Amino acid sequence: MPSPTRRDALAVSPSLEQRVEIETPENVAFSYTIAGIGSRAAAAIVDQLIIWFIIVAMFIIFGMALGAMGSTGVVAGIERAFGSWLAAGLYLAGFALSWGYFVFFEALSDGQTPGKKMFGLRVVQDGGYSISFSASAVRNLVRVLDAQPGFFYFVGMATAIFSRTSKRVGDHVAGTIVVHERIPEFAPAVAPAVRGQGLAAAGTAGVADVPAPAPIASALLTEDEYALLQRFMARRQSLEQGRRVEITRQLVARFGDRLPDDGGSDAARILRLFQAEQDARARGVAARGETGAAREHHALVARAAGRWGEFASMLARAKTGGLRALPENEIADFVARYREAAADLARLRTASRGRDTEAQYYLSRLVAAGHNLLYRRRELALGTVWTFLTVTLPREARRSWRPVLTAALLLYGPAAITYVAVLRDPDLQYDFEPPGMIDRVENAAKNEARGRGYIAASDAQRPIVSSFIMANNIKVTIVAFAAGATAGIGTVLALVSNGISLGASIAMYQNYGVARVILGFVVAHGVLELQAICFAAGGGLLIAYAILLPGAYTRREALIILGRRAVRLATISIILLVFAGLIEGLFSADPYWPLSTRVTLGALTGVLMILWLSRGWHGEADLPSEENAYRLEG
Repeated sequence: MPSPTRRDALAVSPSLEQRVEIETPENVAFSYTIAGIGSRAAAAIVDQLIIWFIIVAMFIIFGMALGAMGSTGVVAGIERAFGSWLAAGLYLAGFALSWGYFVFFEALSDGQTPGKKMFGLRVVQDGGYSISFSASAVRNLVRVLDAQPGFFYFVGMATAIFSRTSKRVGDHVAGTIVVHERIPEFAPAVAPAVRGQGLAAAGTAGVADVPAPAPIASALLTEDEYALLQRFMARRQSLEQGRRVEITRQLVARFGDRLPDDGGSDAARILRLFQAEQDARARGVAARGETGAAREHHALVARAAGRWGEFASMLARAKTGGLRALPENEIADFVARYREAAADLARLRTASRGRDTEAQYYLSRLVAAGHNLLYRRRELALGTVWTFLTVTLPREARRSWRPVLTAALLLYGPAAITYVAVLRDPDLQYDFEPPGMIDRVENAAKNEARGRGYIAASDAQRPIVSSFIMANNIKVTIVAFAAGATAGIGTVLALVSNGISLGASIAMYQNYGVARVILGFVVAHGVLELQAICFAAGGGLLIAYAILLPGAYTRREALIILGRRAVRLATISIILLVFAGLIEGLFSADPYWPLSTRVTLGALTGVLMILWLSRGWHGEADLPSEENAYRLEG
């Protein structure tokens, strides 16, 4: 089905709700209510509590597993090894949960985490269609910037406050918005009102026996006058008596001879006028002064309110499980009722002439909820995942060679310059490296002689070391990627600083005559690890390019198009770092492997990486560009 498009229109309702308009494939515009910071923060707190609960539960299970092992008398060496692998797996599971919880829930649960579902929120893309996996990945990887400083989300909150659509940085880069999805209550007027309703509250005695007004052929009030009277009748009970009497006198003066002339009190006459007008609108009578399509507004509501309620009931049943929750024979009925409601909304918008009426607000929410169900993305198939890993990612790596090469130059260039500088002037090492690193270099020869290697870790500790290294490296590359949202400044600084540190470290080892130690440690996993940094930073530079040089596109369009490409590069980086972390913790940290074997393994990983990134050449020229794909969607 064709996808809807976003209109650059933002409205603020009388209740101060912010809304964004979407145009459906049926050429009908409806509006979403944008979620505010308060509800989003509450949903985030619930999600974070769930994450913490799961992590605590995993630690408890881990402790119980170790206790059970000790009670069964398992051999000590096997017990330590198993416990080490279990601890490593637990750490990685917690890391993946912290970073992947929001991505996978939003991508696989159609934009809703458990916290968002609790508060009736949903993440959708700017065009109104369901959030894609890549968009969810982008908005949540950039969360590292929104969380600054120190996981307090000051940057994210400040960005949302100053954004017209309450977008944090991640939403701007991914092209997403967070919306309220709850359908409001709507009770169309029924005629006539209960006799004497609220008259005592109006400050008038002895009016409860006043009969209900007779039906009128045409309304006496304009829509604005009726809205004014309606607000007074809704609030009159909360007003002080003196203020209530004063407003009643003002209404009598304004409406003049349109009030019933039956000798009753002012409050009674105002009430009977309201009841008569309410009854007229419930019967579909046009408001005073309306012409053309506007005369059909109340008639449309009177005719269609019943079927809108039936459609709302179907939506309630399908809300949890999607259209699959409905019986097969009801799905076609759902589609027909959705299109019917969309057509009613189009007519109602025309008849409303820009007024924000209660019926239009209600029907717009119905159409929005139906749209989300009807145009919901299909579930992710395993075949699609395999194609993404073996074809899409390699093609993106080749397509993005320029930003990746730029990232490599920004990393290796400062490394080479610093390497030469520290070789020529060893005292510069104190300017580039912390004291702990210098102590490590000075003790490298002693550690090697004792058989400790670069990292002093026992066989049982290496799985844990591997998990820590893997998680830390992924964090570094995520920061390099997300920093692209700072117009590339953060990405460039991360590359240059890491390059300087890399060059200074190698030069220090060489100055102390133990370059073989660092080479022996790095060579096996370094090919994957260093290239992973370049891919992630290349993604950050793509985001920076979209901000600084959007070209023929708007900056929003450029961010969406290049953000999709950038997250693919970040995915390549994470995959490489997983394997690099395994090699580093389990193989590089083992001092007993000879240098020749380490070099061979490093060369083999490099060849395998090249073979992977060379896949998918066939038919590449026939693929639609990312820009054309975006145009088709939006």
